[in-house]
Amino acid sequence: MKKTLLHRLVALFCLGWLLLSFPLLALWDHPVRVFGWPLLPAGLFTIWLVLIAALAWFMERGEG
Repeated sequence: MKKTLLHRLVALFCLGWLLLSFPLLALWDHPVRVFGWPLLPAGLFTIWLVLIAALAWFMERGEG
């Protein structure tokens, strides 16, 4: 694994850790609905989806 890919993966891990930490998750905890879903689960699934898509993009892209 090349160093630039490793740095991207570490940065993605840190971003995921930051976005899924309690102080930032508390911002999403409001009685609001998005397409019928409460805001907190909708936000969690969206963050999770973006992290998985970024990971797949990094791994498929490689070093190019």
